Amino acid sequence: MKFIYLTIGFFAFVLGCAGIVLPVLPTTPFLLLAAVCFTRGSRRVDQWFRQTKVYKNHLEGFVKNREMEGKTKVVILTFASIFLLIAFFMMENVYGRTFILCLILLKYYYFTCRIKTVKKREKKGMIYHDDQQAIN
Repeated sequence: MKFIYLTIGFFAFVLGCAGIVLPVLPTTPFLLLAAVCFTRGSRRVDQWFRQTKVYKNHLEGFVKNREMEGKTKVVILTFASIFLLIAFFMMENVYGRTFILCLILLKYYYFTCRIKTVKKREKKGMIYHDDQQAIN
């Protein structure tokens, strides 16, 4: 079972890294999946993953403080909503559509009310404001 977790984790990690440079792929959901899989798969791999710049830049704030930048939230919500709406319109079953609508509402509630939105990140003594240059 550990092998399956590690395989899925590395696959999700690669997709998450690709999402950093490709605007079509969401970075954070894939990295969250990788984190969960690495935690269940191997303590050593999990420790390695938590030391990577990718983890520190994209997940550390969420894991430690339950916070995300507004831009990250919007990207995740948009990507997930598109796929849920595609499923909604392709489904003819009323119960399935109701379930998808409930899932969309729950997702927006969770991201707006349960995860703190931060506008800036601190890195090594510098403050970054969204996509601007570092301010000392």
